[in-house]
Formats: sequence, C-alpha cells, structure tokens
Amino acid sequence: MTAHAHRFLRFFTSATDDASDVEQAGAVAPSAATHHPLSPMDRANERLMNEISDFLVSARLSVTTHNLMIAHSAFSGEDPQLARAIGRLRLAGEPITQEWLDAQTHGEDQEKAIQALIAQLSDSLDRFSATAHKARTSTANCNAELELHVDRATHTPDSLNLADVLAMAKTILDHSRKLEADIQASETETRNLRERLVRAQRDAEIDHLTGLPNRRAFEAVLDRNYREAQAEIDHLSVAFCDIDNFKQVNDNHGHETGDRVIQAVAQTLDKLSNQNCHVARHGGEEFVVLFRGLTKAQAREKLDAVRENFSERRFINRKTDDPIGRITFSGGVADVFAYENPRDALRAADEALYLAKEQGRNAVMAAP
Repeated sequence: MTAHAHRFLRFFTSATDDASDVEQAGAVAPSAATHHPLSPMDRANERLMNEISDFLVSARLSVTTHNLMIAHSAFSGEDPQLARAIGRLRLAGEPITQEWLDAQTHGEDQEKAIQALIAQLSDSLDRFSATAHKARTSTANCNAELELHVDRATHTPDSLNLADVLAMAKTILDHSRKLEADIQASETETRNLRERLVRAQRDAEIDHLTGLPNRRAFEAVLDRNYREAQAEIDHLSVAFCDIDNFKQVNDNHGHETGDRVIQAVAQTLDKLSNQNCHVARHGGEEFVVLFRGLTKAQAREKLDAVRENFSERRFINRKTDDPIGRITFSGGVADVFAYENPRDALRAADEALYLAKEQGRNAVMAAP
C-alpha cells in the first residue's frame, strides 16, 4: 500500500519524477546528455509532494481529494497553524486520525460558508434596494402627475361628473402616497439592514477573545501590503509568534486562565500596531505580525524586544491565587520579498519559529 500511495502522489510532480518512476519499472534511464537539472520551483514541488506523501502514508490516511487539499494547505505554508498541530502530535507520538484531521478544518469550512452567505445576502440587498428606489421614484412621479390633473380639474369644473372624477383621483392619490411611504420605509429598513451587514462583516474579521484582526483579515492586509510594497520598492517582513508551553497552562490552570494568557500576549503585541505594523491572531495561541518598511533584521530586533519585556511578567491564577509563573513566546521572522510569494514567506517564518522552539523557546529567530 505504501508503494502504491507514493506512486500515486508522485504522479503529480515534475516530469523528472515521472521518469524516475518509469526507470524503476524497468525502462531505460535517460542519458546524462538529455537530463535537465531541476529548477528551484521543481525542487520545491518535489519537496512538497514528498511531504504530502509521507504524511498520508505514515498516518494511514486515505488518498482522497479532501485529504490531499488539507495536506497541501498544511505543508505548503497556507495553514501554518494546522502544520504546527500536526507537528505537535508527531513529536508526542500520538496518532493522526481522520476524525482529528476533519475536526481541524471544520471551523474553517463553516467560516467560508458564512462568508458566502453574507456575500449572497449583500447581493440580494443591492438588488432590493435598487428596485425599491426605482419604485419609489416612479410612484413619486405618478403622484406629481395626478396632483397636476386634480389641480387643473379643480379650476375648470366643466363636467357633470367632475366631483366623481376628483374623488377618484384623490383616492388614487392617497393610495399612491401610502405606497410611496411604504416603499420609503422599506428603503430605510434596507439601509439599516445593510449597516448591520457591514457590522457583521467587520465582526467576522475580528477575533472576539483578543479584539485583534483574525486570520482572514490578516490575509487581506498581507495581500494589499505585498502589492503596495512591491510597487514602492519597500521592505516587508512577516513574523509568527507562538506562546511557549501553552498546553501546560490549560492543563494545569484551566482554559479560562489560558484565555487570559492569550489576551495578555495579544495586548502586548498590539502595542506594535500602527499604519506600518499589523498584528493579528492567527488561531489558537499563535499570532502573526506584518512589518512594513522594516528589514528582516529590524523586524526581528523589534519583536525580540517585546518578547524580552513580556517574559519578565509573572502571572497568577485568579481563581486559586496559585502562581502560574513566567509566560513566554517564541517567534520567527522572514523577509517577504526573499521568496516567490507571501505564502512561502509565511512558511519560512513558521520554520524559523519552529527552530526557536527546538533551541529552547523564548526567542525570536530570523529565517535564513
């Protein structure tokens, strides 16, 4: 089964990989004269596919489209939080099951569904608002025309049935005005609904525990700053931060205390925030920081100063008054433009963070 899985996954790699599979099956190996060295992109693709293959095979997971997409998001750098969760289980020697993997992605799928629903609602409101405005304008024009005719008829009473005509016109006018008022009320309700929708969209981009922007909001900020910094030839650095030994805090003191620790780190990092520095909660005990106009070394120095200052604090469990002790975090920083795209830079920052963890924690390291 392992060999089959590897062959299936390697089908998606470069032509060089395909050639090696054919060679293993007994075909004639290509000559040195016709062999072309792998490009950096080919090598990156090969490494990614090998990581995906090893993950699925070692965890005994089915090779499905769903699992391939999840594995790709974890090992390509799109979802560092998931990659870190996988790494923790591997280090602990705990199994990675299909149920666990599905649970990690359920919240994100639900968030995407909510965002799609919001987009559909927004579009429906646009259409309804346009229709209501058009109907109100048409009704107002009709009212003006009726008023004109009634006024003329009133001043030229040359018909025996004029009173009846006037009564009918006034009735129509009254109904028309009521309709106009109803439509105007509908437009007002639509505006109120749109304001609530805007607030809901804003809330969807805020992490409610810390008040910081969430991962979705950060990705939009990253994309925008990437384009702007690229056009202006400006420095752009990104950092990942992760609270050290956070699981022990939750296990020993409870999730309420754990939430308070997350909030404390968030408040500390948020002091960095300004028009050129953006801080967000990426998920769990992990935060991400974008530094505009700072080199990798400058960003690392700035973040390290925050880390050092925070590590001097001491925390206490409010319920029991038991000392929690010192809380620290580790970080990894990368130069965004040193990589082909922001996703690769995020992955590099995440790898630097892992290195800081492996070398003792409570440190900020720069990617190579």
